[in-house]
Amino acid sequence: MAQHFLLSKAARSLSLVQVARLSDDAAWETFKAIRWEATEGQPFCPRCGCLKHSFIATRKLFKCAGCRHQYSVTSGTIFASRKLPIRDHLLAIAIFANGAKGHSALQLSRDLNVQYRTAFVMAHKLREAVAAETAEATVSGTVEVDGAYFGGHVRPENRKEDRKDRRLAENQTGKRRVVVVIRERNGKALTFAFRSEAESVETIEARVLPGSVVHADEAKGWDRLHKSFTTHRINHQESYSDGEACTNQAESYFARLRRSEAGVHHRIAGPYLSAYAREMAWRENYRRVSNGGQYAIIASAALTHAPSQVWKGYWQRHQLVKVGA
Repeated sequence: MAQHFLLSKAARSLSLVQVARLSDDAAWETFKAIRWEATEGQPFCPRCGCLKHSFIATRKLFKCAGCRHQYSVTSGTIFASRKLPIRDHLLAIAIFANGAKGHSALQLSRDLNVQYRTAFVMAHKLREAVAAETAEATVSGTVEVDGAYFGGHVRPENRKEDRKDRRLAENQTGKRRVVVVIRERNGKALTFAFRSEAESVETIEARVLPGSVVHADEAKGWDRLHKSFTTHRINHQESYSDGEACTNQAESYFARLRRSEAGVHHRIAGPYLSAYAREMAWRENYRRVSNGGQYAIIASAALTHAPSQVWKGYWQRHQLVKVGA
């Protein structure tokens, strides 16, 4: 039997020890090389793009010769206004990359010895950075679509005579959401969160290129897909594949997301459901890349991403954490 990629030597190209042993100067140089990779590590002003600058060594700041703007290695990135040392950010990225099924904020807070909210925000910033890669992406060819519901759990009453049919809408909380995955056969996966599978059809039509062949299950919400695409349907009550229709690769994504919820985060529903879903899509897309390669991709994504509009000023607004991680 062939060895699974994650168990092979090729999957292990990064050690946390290597990152943890970096000096402050080495970590700063690493950030600098990743941030300005296009100019071979030569800094340029994030405001005017000028390459000429002076360097304030005591504060590790650059001063633009054109607009006189002072900037650091993390200015204008998702790590802007950071307080933690640069090495801690690199270590957080390495830990994040090593989690095949994700990494909880509680565990990250213990790994870095920081407050839970600090780890929570940092992890979500990394999720936002890697998800930006597919923000406007489309898929084509043979495409599988499927949905899975999360959240809105209604606890059954203790006594049998007091219990209600939780499948009925009037007995539900209204918080239940469906994650819909659009997965190109042997390609990338795109994910979105909706109230129902039927609501996702317009998004599917926008993200799946014309001429593609779509595979879906027997759910009625997918009936409208027949108007826009050649659509093959599989009835899962009868079989999982019939030689013509199959959604097993979409189901594979949900297997990872379900395991992430059950074994790592325990609760991913609520306002941040789509963030966790996109993270798992990214992990699924790069499952054949070594942990060192994933580390480089995440670091590059974070240092080329603009400051987060969702998480910027989190502490100043004193928001409460609504979702366990």
